[in-house]
Amino acid sequence: MNTVDVVNRDKMKGAALEEALAAKLREILESVSWLKGWKVEGTGKEAEKGFDIIATIPKPAGGKARLYIECKSEMRPSLFRMTAEKRLPESQRSGNFIPVLALPSISARVSELCSEHGWGWYDLAGNYSLDVPGILHLEHTGNEPVHKRIRPVANLSTAEAARVMRVILDVGNVQVNWTQRRLQSECMPSVSLGLVNKVARHLIQEAYVEENPQGGFRLRDPMKLLFAWRDAYRFDLH
Repeated sequence: MNTVDVVNRDKMKGAALEEALAAKLREILESVSWLKGWKVEGTGKEAEKGFDIIATIPKPAGGKARLYIECKSEMRPSLFRMTAEKRLPESQRSGNFIPVLALPSISARVSELCSEHGWGWYDLAGNYSLDVPGILHLEHTGNEPVHKRIRPVANLSTAEAARVMRVILDVGNVQVNWTQRRLQSECMPSVSLGLVNKVARHLIQEAYVEENPQGGFRLRDPMKLLFAWRDAYRFDLH
């Protein structure tokens, strides 16, 4: 039974997931014919650092680089920043020590956030972006996910969702702290509060907007949100 069969049958967690992700990393590194002497192993005595897998890669001029891999069964973009705050030991915050996120399936938005925060990433389908400065840069995308991704709670391609998006992305509204009712009141023609709730939840989960601890939410990443809306927009309908 291959990895795809296992993941489709039952969502892996814990040790089983870590073993599958370690095996996938070995497969990726083995594909680089000139790369020799690397090692992929569980953290063991390194566990206090909080990462699940460590890959050691020899440097041509001597010394070693290390990939610290954080394994997750799933990752919402809104939760990525909590993971990104996990810091390597002070002595190992350099180009030779790279944090990496590993998942059964990684969305385009999560891979985007990894790049923004200096993290590598890979998934069980064999999509990856791993960069060790001065040693290697590996990147591959396009493989179909090996398990069903989390469905979005809102469809940005509808005409109703477009009314909400136009209000949020209006240049004059960039600094606005929104409530759902205020956002609903700005939409013309009117949309339901339920639709506003769905769109707002989706944008929060995808980390395009951020919640205010005192209440409401505001736009965080307008350009990336504009691109995401562009990709979903149905020109044949609107």
